[in-house]
Amino acid sequence: MARIMSFAFDAFVTNALFDADGEAVFALGDGQVRWADGAAQAPHDGPVLAAVRHPTAEGVITGGDDGRLVWSRRDGAQLLAEAKGRWIEAVAAQPGASLVAFGAGREARVIDVAEPAFSRVFTHERSVADVALDARARRLAVATYGGAALWYAKIAEQQPMMLRWAGSHIAVQFSPDGRFLMSSMQENALHGWRLADARDMRMGGYPAKVRSLAFLENGRMLATAGANGVVIWPFAGADGPMGKQAMEIGFDERALVSRVAAELGSERLAAALSDGRIWACDVSNGKRADVKAALGPPISALAVDGERIAWGDEAGGAGVLDFPPL
Repeated sequence: MARIMSFAFDAFVTNALFDADGEAVFALGDGQVRWADGAAQAPHDGPVLAAVRHPTAEGVITGGDDGRLVWSRRDGAQLLAEAKGRWIEAVAAQPGASLVAFGAGREARVIDVAEPAFSRVFTHERSVADVALDARARRLAVATYGGAALWYAKIAEQQPMMLRWAGSHIAVQFSPDGRFLMSSMQENALHGWRLADARDMRMGGYPAKVRSLAFLENGRMLATAGANGVVIWPFAGADGPMGKQAMEIGFDERALVSRVAAELGSERLAAALSDGRIWACDVSNGKRADVKAALGPPISALAVDGERIAWGDEAGGAGVLDFPPL
């Protein structure tokens, strides 16, 4: 369908998302947060490294290389936490829950936006690469070298459950039902664990790093980037993808899929490519359509909200697109 709007920012687009009002928001490498309606804030002195929608209010929460965790709204910005001298490259929150987790150096920290005095700090032997909260914000997962650590997000004194797998883990995500934990690795592989018994799931064969994951169809499928098409793993049943084969949608030898985005309750997904193109697909019927056919810089950020797709690229290009009929 036709493009709704496009933008040319002066910096790398690090994140694209939709806020509680349904407005597209772009986080930029120059420290700015820009709304599609023209509102803007500059919450960071340096690049925005991570951004999430505020879980209980308007606006977005961002982390930067200035060690600041900031809540930005159209009418202002508020410092939520600070880790001086460290980068905040990972932030996690869950809609409706007031906890926010973020990584700073070797620490994973948890704050409560409804209770300013609340704070938890969980320390690891190696740097924290990513953090994730389960659907109820009860458990915290931390990606680090050698595996993932599982913590209870609100308990102060505890020992983590360690899910070990050799190598550097760079991103982590719970399945929506909380039964599995998925991790992207520095090597070209995806790894996972069934949390009931810590059984491993080795999911390799990718030609590039898996930098983007998205669950869809109410958690029965996991779409991943890192290949020439979108790789989709089945998660239905007690064993999830164990012993099952993935399928690949939209194979294109000209480019790699750099980002995927979907809504959990939907069967539709969007895929962004390393050559600037974007396409959308309905996995229930296999129908696929281009939504941005023009070549350009690699797409670095992608989000889906109902009938719209927000995107941003490495050169500062960004836009909002209609989701095509499929």
